[in-house]
Amino acid sequence: MKSGKKYLAAAQLIEKGKSYSIDEAFDLVIKTAITKFDSAVELHLNLNIDPKKGEQQIRGTVVPPHGSGKKKNIAVFAEGKAAADAKKLGATIVGGVELIEEIKKSGKVNFDLAIATPDMMKELAKIAKVLGPKGLMPNPKSETVTTDVVKTINELNKGKISFKNDKNGNIHLSLGKVSMGVDKLKENFMAVMEEIKRAKPEDIKGTYIKSVTLATSMGPGIKVKV
Repeated sequence: MKSGKKYLAAAQLIEKGKSYSIDEAFDLVIKTAITKFDSAVELHLNLNIDPKKGEQQIRGTVVPPHGSGKKKNIAVFAEGKAAADAKKLGATIVGGVELIEEIKKSGKVNFDLAIATPDMMKELAKIAKVLGPKGLMPNPKSETVTTDVVKTINELNKGKISFKNDKNGNIHLSLGKVSMGVDKLKENFMAVMEEIKRAKPEDIKGTYIKSVTLATSMGPGIKVKV
């Protein structure tokens, strides 16, 4: 596919094969934003892990100091007091068995994140085939199965990020929006990197993070020195 003029102009600002310092990379990522909308700033990492080994799976969460720059629609599968608390906190969708049955019949979802209380997980199994492929199935490892709905929603509203490696040993996530500016994006980057480094498997020797790349939505990649 032929690259557009804006992309080519942005790519010319990046020296081929060069890895930039963190400061240089974030200055460039702002300059190479090419969309009319407020671009997301994406972080892409390639890790020296074997994704086929369970003990080398990288998974975790982090609440970046400046949020994600995007308000997310949160669905809460809960009943009783937990459901009432979720509604008070402004969750987009709150429900229990009836909501699950509704989704089962329609096969449709209109939320970005889902959390659930442990007692709802048995019922949620009924729509695992709907939520799973969209990455929306609540999971204890991503802290989206919770007994403390208030704490979980507050963290998500602050921009809590979940990360995990893909089948090729890569991690992809958003650090925020271009409009947040260099300083806030850098601080989010440092918080995320610290958490990913903390998740390093004990049996990994030598290099753990093979490469780090920044890019805006539809923009060119910028290699960062690690």
